[in-house]
Amino acid sequence: MADPGQTPGVGELLAGYAAGTLRPEAVLRDAYAAIHRRGADSVWIHLLLLDDALGQLEAADRHRLEGGVLPLLGVPFAIKDNIDVAGRPTTAGCPAFAYKPETTATVVRRLQAAGAKTNLDQFATGLTGTRSPYGALSSVFDPDYIAGGSSSGSAVAVAARLVAFALGTDTAGSGRVPAAFNGIVGVKPTRGLISTAGVIPACRSLDCVSILAHTMEDAARVFDVARGPDPEDSYSREASGPPPALGAAFRFGVPAQAQREFFGDEAAAQLYARALDRLESLGGRRVEIDLAPFRAAADLLYEVNNLWLQARQEAAS
Repeated sequence: MADPGQTPGVGELLAGYAAGTLRPEAVLRDAYAAIHRRGADSVWIHLLLLDDALGQLEAADRHRLEGGVLPLLGVPFAIKDNIDVAGRPTTAGCPAFAYKPETTATVVRRLQAAGAKTNLDQFATGLTGTRSPYGALSSVFDPDYIAGGSSSGSAVAVAARLVAFALGTDTAGSGRVPAAFNGIVGVKPTRGLISTAGVIPACRSLDCVSILAHTMEDAARVFDVARGPDPEDSYSREASGPPPALGAAFRFGVPAQAQREFFGDEAAAQLYARALDRLESLGGRRVEIDLAPFRAAADLLYEVNNLWLQARQEAAS
């Protein structure tokens, strides 16, 4: 259970609402109080005014009273600032790029509300959380450690219990890396299961909206609401079948020994080896893979983006 003044996770909130021990308005006010107590921490690029957020809550509650099904009613969440919300600026971490979209991204509409927009590595290209003119973020564990990126603000917002969950994006680790660096869950759904309509692309055929939450159960609740085909996204689709049951046997890929680079960090190498042993103890079977094609694909993605940004900067100068 979250400490007083912190936002509980999705499951805790829904259970508290059902039991009558929590009230959505009080939770929302507490969330804003926690955000303001942290001060200027570079988590937020745009923060919805509390009165506007309360207005959204009131509208959602009216919809519920009229018979609407709102499985996440009263659950505050944050949105990475490369995901559109109608009438709110989208910057992708670049003030010169900012625009106000006329429509809200499909995934946000399905989640029924928009809480706030979080900081990120500019254009979602980076894995540190420091590449933003809106400020560099630190891990919740130590101000001297990076938060990871590019969904840095979304991860810190959840890990600091400012919101119950957050949306990020993940093309090559942008959701999972900051989740790992801040001790929370980062889920990259299979491509196409969550619409990316209204999301600024890094690589449209590879992009995914990621879910950052405190537990896998919380992430699954959000996923069940957010998923589904979308005519506005040509890559969206239904799942081909149910996911395997937890605890079932599975295979996981491991780079060849010669391709594992820890840059002299022996502690990291030992932790990696322990993680492999842990996966095997859960029923997994490691399969050695050649990492070279994945590195080549990463170069195609990130080197092209770097060249595009360089050309844009030269044209502006």
